[in-house]
Amino acid sequence: MTSTSNPQTLNGDRIEELQQIAGDHMFMHAAQINDWRGSLKVYVKGDGVWVETADGQRHLDAMAGLWFKAAGYGRTEIADAVYAQMTAIDSPPAGGSTIPQIELAGKIANLYPDHGARSFFVSGGSEAVETAVKMAKKYQIINGRGGAFKVISRRYSYHGGTAMSVSLGGSTTADPMGPLMPGAIHVTNWNSYRLPYEGDPVDVAIKCANEFETVIQHQGAETVAAMIAEPISAAYGVQVPPEEYWQRLREIADKYGVILIADEVITGFGRTGEYFAPMNWGVQPDITTVAKAITSGYAPLGAAIATKKIADAFIGGADETFKHLITFGGHPIASAAALANLAIFEREDLVGNSRRLGPYLFEQLQSLYSHDIVGDVRGGLGLLAAVELVADRPSKTPFPADAGLAKKMPKMLFDKNIVTLRAADVITICPPLSINKSEIDFIVNAIDGALTELEQDLGI
Repeated sequence: MTSTSNPQTLNGDRIEELQQIAGDHMFMHAAQINDWRGSLKVYVKGDGVWVETADGQRHLDAMAGLWFKAAGYGRTEIADAVYAQMTAIDSPPAGGSTIPQIELAGKIANLYPDHGARSFFVSGGSEAVETAVKMAKKYQIINGRGGAFKVISRRYSYHGGTAMSVSLGGSTTADPMGPLMPGAIHVTNWNSYRLPYEGDPVDVAIKCANEFETVIQHQGAETVAAMIAEPISAAYGVQVPPEEYWQRLREIADKYGVILIADEVITGFGRTGEYFAPMNWGVQPDITTVAKAITSGYAPLGAAIATKKIADAFIGGADETFKHLITFGGHPIASAAALANLAIFEREDLVGNSRRLGPYLFEQLQSLYSHDIVGDVRGGLGLLAAVELVADRPSKTPFPADAGLAKKMPKMLFDKNIVTLRAADVITICPPLSINKSEIDFIVNAIDGALTELEQDLGI
């Protein structure tokens, strides 16, 4: 892989100048200004799974940016594709399209289990979720169920930062600026470590799924438009369900004529060892939302992918038109980036690498049980894993907030040359799909060292 052509290491005065400007004039996403002012990490270079800060420090990115850097850093062929498209036609007149947008729609359909699928392109994940929900509601109207407006989701899920998407799940990682979207109803989420009910895990998973049916029956099927869930709840700590869970969701949706939406903004395009996560369980959702890895973060792009059954409902006259518009949705430059990115996926078999190395990552993480503060290790389905820390393993008692894990763990890992956004009582591992075994070993060894340091800090 060729290194990116980026600025050289900056001198101290320039770094100080950048820190001052950022501290005075920037917001950082979902971060308190006082927590980073004067110490903001400024990155200037990336190559493979590695990134370099302005002061010359080299770190392994164990979070793939923010779940998205699937093909890794420094992919000059993606930059070349973007440049070529930008210098040809950067964006078409309204009502028209471009070659990369058209080819991308066809490419997605070929990769998607339903080859008759149709994609509505947007700018990112939150817009993809908004689009999917609107599409589900309009589909119900077209099919004579105009009163179907309610959407069932799972507590503690994360579906985006816009008003509608924040209403879904009620994740603690997003500020609810009420009132929430009318008709947003939440049911119990799956948690493999702390089962929400007593019993066999598979039976408990089915019971959790059955809550969707209970709500539908209580509310009236004629009032429910859709049900939405992440195949693996990343925001809830990387919770991998048994295959029966999603199979049961599919059965419930079919029984009551409710649209099943899979939010694959994080898991889509190879994260679980398949291009789309429900493929692991033989399930086809009605609508799938994607973003992030579709371009490996080289350009903003998302999509709501509708099966042929759903998409065909919007073919007809004015009443069947999906009157939805995103100005930069499917931008030609982003579409060109996506095509170049997916070409890398195929040439280097990145989805296969995720499928092969996911179990290796999971196996290596088992060694961390040598630390008494490790309560659970989750993963095994592609390159997505988590290590949950507890104050007491037998009782699964979490650490209190005043233990300060949310501030201590990221720094301890960073000092060991690992970048991760999600590292507190749950350490999330989501590396680029291009990672190799030695780099996985580097991650595991760094976490091991950080846990030892944390135990010493806490006097354990």
